[in-house]
Amino acid sequence: MPLPLVVGVDGSEDGLLAVDWAADEAVRLGLPLRIVHASLWERYEGRLPSPGGERPAPRVRAEHIVASAAERAGRRAPDLEIHAAVLAEDPVAALLAEGDNATAVVTGSRGRGGLKSLLLGSVALAVAGRANGPVIVVRGDTAGIEGAHDRVLLGVGEPGAAATAARFALREAAARRCVLDAVRAWRRPGAPAAVGRDDEDEAAAAIDELLRPALAEHPDARVSRTVLEGPPGKVLLHRSAAADLLVLGVRRDHRRHGLRLGRVTHLLLHHALCPVAVVPRLP
Repeated sequence: MPLPLVVGVDGSEDGLLAVDWAADEAVRLGLPLRIVHASLWERYEGRLPSPGGERPAPRVRAEHIVASAAERAGRRAPDLEIHAAVLAEDPVAALLAEGDNATAVVTGSRGRGGLKSLLLGSVALAVAGRANGPVIVVRGDTAGIEGAHDRVLLGVGEPGAAATAARFALREAAARRCVLDAVRAWRRPGAPAAVGRDDEDEAAAAIDELLRPALAEHPDARVSRTVLEGPPGKVLLHRSAAADLLVLGVRRDHRRHGLRLGRVTHLLLHHALCPVAVVPRLP
């Protein structure tokens, strides 16, 4: 049985956008969809008296959130296999555990209780930073979220972090039948802005080396290789305006007991104009 695609919901508008995106993604990949709402209230509910035998309001609300999300996903994809659950866990802990038995975890960019001044919610950031598997944060403009560009963008960074991300990105491009835009940005401190031929060739070779194993699994994939001089975050942010999904590879930092999310990843999780997939390197 294929591992499901998991999406976390909390009743927020961003969470519902994540449900729509996850339903479409599950159909593309031929996966079941698992909708999860996590609340610590469930852990303490049994210890509290319930006057008149009535079900506690938080439990009713949690079940309503999950049922509404499942109904929405069912309307969007009538043939999709959908499972739903209310979990007695902290939302971050629950999604991290769910991710260990999922193809990927999908979250909205901001939660119901998040401050509007925050560009990315604390749950989305924590899950993206600590999950063992891929996490997709649904954010960006309408065209990017709805997949109007027919383009998956792959940021080609460190070879150790990017190999798994390359396979993920090629799978996404194949499922969408679209172009994979593999971009390598380079910058030499203190150097003039003009691109040196040697530097450009080296960056292009890095793209080819990274993609070679993944392309063996998708020999018919359409790939655009792009080398640009400039800060990687700025380059990828600009190109995310014409992408349906931005894929970033990250590598585990055991000293931090999670994934090392550098400045580029943080920047793009907060500002990218399309959904962002954070893909950890396989052990």
